[in-house]
Amino acid sequence: MTEYTTTEIRNVAFVGHAGAGKTLLTEALAHNAGAITAKGSIEKGTTVTDFDDLEKKHQHSLTSSLAAFNHNGWQVNLIDTPGYPDFIGSALSVLPAVETVAIVINAQRGIESTARRMLEWARDQNQCRMVIINRIDAEEVDLEAVYEQVRTVFGRECLAVNLPAAGGTAVADCFFSPTGESDFSSVEKAHTAIVDQTVEVDEELMSLYLEDGEISPEQLHDPFEKALREGHLIPVCFTSASAGVGISELLDIIGKLLPNPSEGNPPCFINGHGEEEQPIRVSASTAGHVLAHVFDVDFDSFVGRQVMLRVHQGTIQKDSQLFVGDARKPIKVSNLSSPFGKEMRERSRAVPGDIMMLTKIEGVQYDSVLHDSHDQDQIHLKALPLPTPMVGISVAPKTRGDEQKVAEVLGRLTESDPCLRLERNPSANETILRGMGDLHLRIAIERMKEQYKLEVETGKPTIPYRETITSKAEGHCRHKKQTGGAGQFGEVYLRVEPLKRGTGFEFVNEVVGGVIPSQFIPAVEKGVRHLLEGGSFAGFPMQDLRVAVYDGKHHAVDSKEIAFVMAGRKAFLDAVAKAKPVVLEPVVDIEISAPSSCMGDIAGDLSSRRGRVGNTDALSGSMISITGQVPLAEIDDYQSRLKSMTGGEGTYNIEFRSYEPAPGDVQKRLAAAFQQPEED
Repeated sequence: MTEYTTTEIRNVAFVGHAGAGKTLLTEALAHNAGAITAKGSIEKGTTVTDFDDLEKKHQHSLTSSLAAFNHNGWQVNLIDTPGYPDFIGSALSVLPAVETVAIVINAQRGIESTARRMLEWARDQNQCRMVIINRIDAEEVDLEAVYEQVRTVFGRECLAVNLPAAGGTAVADCFFSPTGESDFSSVEKAHTAIVDQTVEVDEELMSLYLEDGEISPEQLHDPFEKALREGHLIPVCFTSASAGVGISELLDIIGKLLPNPSEGNPPCFINGHGEEEQPIRVSASTAGHVLAHVFDVDFDSFVGRQVMLRVHQGTIQKDSQLFVGDARKPIKVSNLSSPFGKEMRERSRAVPGDIMMLTKIEGVQYDSVLHDSHDQDQIHLKALPLPTPMVGISVAPKTRGDEQKVAEVLGRLTESDPCLRLERNPSANETILRGMGDLHLRIAIERMKEQYKLEVETGKPTIPYRETITSKAEGHCRHKKQTGGAGQFGEVYLRVEPLKRGTGFEFVNEVVGGVIPSQFIPAVEKGVRHLLEGGSFAGFPMQDLRVAVYDGKHHAVDSKEIAFVMAGRKAFLDAVAKAKPVVLEPVVDIEISAPSSCMGDIAGDLSSRRGRVGNTDALSGSMISITGQVPLAEIDDYQSRLKSMTGGEGTYNIEFRSYEPAPGDVQKRLAAAFQQPEED
């Protein structure tokens, strides 16, 4: 394969709502660059990036995939991401791997929920952004209105680098060679706007511009990159992937205007943990120590674990020895390749900026950092604030004896998808798989059946309620047991107090004078944590509280670990019972897209579900977006209800917001149904 340097690499992620045309856009760019001889079809299952069997079946992207190719001396790495809100985790996880996030918008539909959310996420991650308005040749589209919507919703820093022309059958350049006519506005006006915006970040260039009245594209390169990095400029371009309109122009924009890995904003690497952590600067240098971040993990039936990584520093050679986090044993890089969809193109090395796949490699997980020096053992990437999966199903083996296989497959699924999570409900004896929505879970179960040849029984799980306390209290237990010659003795005094919602759990040792020897304090914490998992009065995990052990007694002969585990547990139960415990229910943010005529019905229905309507925004095509909050327990059947109210035109997505106290009748019902298991 062609060798290249870091400055010749362009890493771009295509994000946006389902149906925006991200996959076909990737296909059109690859075809224009000569990487494929003919454009593939989604209907026929022949596209480069939707190669998974389930993607071909459903005709939608379900995971993120890479198409890497060379064009005019640039190594272009395009990541095609899924657009359905249910698969947002797969789209978000690729952000640390790229310099530029390109939000693709369907010109017929305007800005949709996933596009809005992805731009906000990219902004929060301090990444360069651009907007691609696709399908400009579609019938009955108002491109001027869509462009204005982009500038209104995303910000006035969104400026066109080209404009549609000849009725959407061509584009007019507004940056490199601003000549010709456009379908709306004017090329000259757009050129002036983007130059004015760019020179604002460079005082010297601005003075020159004011003097001469014109500035060359070459002079604009560095301030353009700076404007991108600072979010001062978000370029907008127009394309039609199906007709090939604006595709060669987009390739030029990617190569000539978007930042290479040494020009973009580097991700935030951190050395150390807790109070000792310090941010570190990573240099896109081939000579430094290797730092590479794993942003995707997959499992292939034939080659096993596959990991996708982005090299941020140093050079990885084939057969290199690398360490995974703080592991002492190195791994050998025996298979290094640059993916083009499912096609693996072997590489002998990877330089800073490269996105590569490693196969036949164990011990590497999502978010792992690979390096070549033990001085880097504690370096990790600042964790992405991924959304919390809230929708769940219970999963059980369909065939007796498959318990171990089910556990292994579920483990692989959760390793591959950062927004799939496994839970165990001990009181109900359930294994629960949680995801971002019904479709997310349905595809996971389908993958178990088709890829892993494993069928399972599924059911409706319990809502993920939580328990907490609302006041301070103290608890005490003296555990004393005599059996023959050996005895058990442990006495514990502890204090509980509520913490701010979302804080989690804290355990504090306030024992002085050795009344409880230090070796038994972990046993007390173990007893407490046992109840945190299984609940104290309603059978749900506990959160947002602090436990402080402050006194107790021990016996020189009879004190054992088990005694303090039991004493800690029962003292905790005693304290919680006095601390006014409550059940918390999950509340989610909901965003509904529906015809504007259905506004009244939707608002009324949400209110009947204890929901709160927030904002309402107009969308294109007489559609509206309604946002609000609603308890998760109230929207179990919402999809069918929404279809009924909107004639099948309504869609929605949810995202976890917070835990709030459940209504009194729910509290009583859940507490009455729970029985704390007895222990000897």
